[in-house]
Amino acid sequence: MKKEEIIEILTTLVKPYVQNEEAFTNLTEDTDFINDLEINSANLVDIVLDVEDEFNIEIDNDSMEKMLSVKAVVAIIQEKKR
Repeated sequence: MKKEEIIEILTTLVKPYVQNEEAFTNLTEDTDFINDLEINSANLVDIVLDVEDEFNIEIDNDSMEKMLSVKAVVAIIQEKKR
């Protein structure tokens, strides 16, 4: 799966949890969920669950702890989809 496709789906998944709309409209690979989008830790867990469902993958605790930026999530999804 291409990085662009993953980012497009991921954008849809995180939108309901975003607190900073301006940062969301400027979303890039380097966007940080907590610092830029102001998503709280409870909602990060929801995003992880959404990602698992959407991409039909299982995310372990080590990977979950790394899922703080768009780039990190894309890398984890690509690794799990191999």
